[in-house]
Amino acid sequence: MSTTVVAMHMSDGIINAQTSILFGVVAIAGLAFCAWRARADLDEKAVPMAGLVAAFIFAVQMINFPILPGVSGHLLGGALAAILVGPYTGALCIAIVLVVQCLLFADGGVTALGANITNMALISTFVGYGVAVVLYRLVRARRDRLPGLAVVAFVSALCGTVAAATGFVIEYAIGGAATTSLSTVAGYMWGTHVLIGIGEGLITAVTVVAVARARPDLVYLLRRTHVGADKIEVSV
Repeated sequence: MSTTVVAMHMSDGIINAQTSILFGVVAIAGLAFCAWRARADLDEKAVPMAGLVAAFIFAVQMINFPILPGVSGHLLGGALAAILVGPYTGALCIAIVLVVQCLLFADGGVTALGANITNMALISTFVGYGVAVVLYRLVRARRDRLPGLAVVAFVSALCGTVAAATGFVIEYAIGGAATTSLSTVAGYMWGTHVLIGIGEGLITAVTVVAVARARPDLVYLLRRTHVGADKIEVSV
């Protein structure tokens, strides 16, 4: 059996033209807002970090990991980008990756690009970051924060992945162009993306902890939760 990549890269023809246009507008509006808000976050440290995050996510998305017979997944990167460079800059990083993949590698349909950006760059990033902020407030008082940060990164990535899959289900419910029933699509998307989210969570946790151990001052989540990043205990 050939392996089918199950990530959020929606191909052409999954949703109808009206729905594609609708979420194209949503994507443009969301990215415009992110670009406006990201200006406050981009400084001499954040700009090169954003470039590294985008390049890393682009590279890692090329690596697929098996989750079921005939099904594989890859990193979405929303929570990872949000934790490292913030939700606004992170959303822009993911969007750039998606545009390049779509136009140069035919990974995701052109007409579905707005929906893919909505799911992977906006929904996944902001849900992942929201979960990360809430959870990190529970562990930031610990002297040794890295184990707690790993759990935060894992859970936020898992939640962001499932949320992105939910976005796909909503789009399909609004204007699905395929013959597969909504219940079948929903069950398949949620089931497989819980498993993909576990893989995403592991990659995100390892990456975030590695950066936090070496340069905690570069981790956006740590800087924006009013905890001195330079005073973080990095022992595990």
